[in-house]
Amino acid sequence: MKTTILKTDLRFPEGPAFDDAGRLWCVEQEGERLFCRHVDGTSERIQVGGKPNGLTKGPDGWLYFCDSGKNAIRRLHPENRQVETVLEAIHGQPLNMPNDLIFDQYGNLLFSCPGPPDDDVHGYVGVLTTKGNTDIITEGLRYPNGLAMLPNGTSLLIAETHRKRIWCGHWDAVSLTWENIRVWAETGEKGFGPDGLTVGPDGNLYAAIYGGSRVQVFDQDGISVSEISIPGENPTNLTFSPDGYRLIVTEADKGQLLSIQLS
Repeated sequence: MKTTILKTDLRFPEGPAFDDAGRLWCVEQEGERLFCRHVDGTSERIQVGGKPNGLTKGPDGWLYFCDSGKNAIRRLHPENRQVETVLEAIHGQPLNMPNDLIFDQYGNLLFSCPGPPDDDVHGYVGVLTTKGNTDIITEGLRYPNGLAMLPNGTSLLIAETHRKRIWCGHWDAVSLTWENIRVWAETGEKGFGPDGLTVGPDGNLYAAIYGGSRVQVFDQDGISVSEISIPGENPTNLTFSPDGYRLIVTEADKGQLLSIQLS
């Protein structure tokens, strides 16, 4: 297992994602910008303001990102760099510091809103449908964070950072309900808890354990099967390269973008 530092001096990197052209992106939460690493290894930074957080590629090719500073979900076009605001409120109330986001198989956008990290206020997870409707699908979680969908496309996982556990439930994209909810995995005492989540090409879940200097790997039954050590205390989020051979990790302690060759 070989770890390569792709970029250092990033200001609290989060949310790595590849666009359709193979460029690797992440946010710099404290730098008010997005970072782009081109296929040839060159890079650039795009100022977007606010406090960008989780990032993912949408089915339309845009890069969608949470902005906890502006209490909004925004998106950037990777070719012309146009930036738009997608969502600012739910049920008539401003979003509560959105953190991470994923699309389900039907194109609905699921997002976590944990609120301030140091408060004991319970957060929620919301949905923005393809028709533009919004709803809260679950609330009462202590810092809901990373989101992932198991390969079956209906098992939605939500990281609850402050309780060091990951929840699983059946996601019904028609009724917009999250049902049969259960604690799917515990991440142990080392570290603050699970941050970003991603499912690998092997079907396993890979969880960045913030404060734990590791990525924890779980099988589809929520059983911990291995750990990957990270050269930094605070891995924040992760994704796989398009070929599936490299795990890309953002790490906030050293401000690094890492590539881990798994095989």
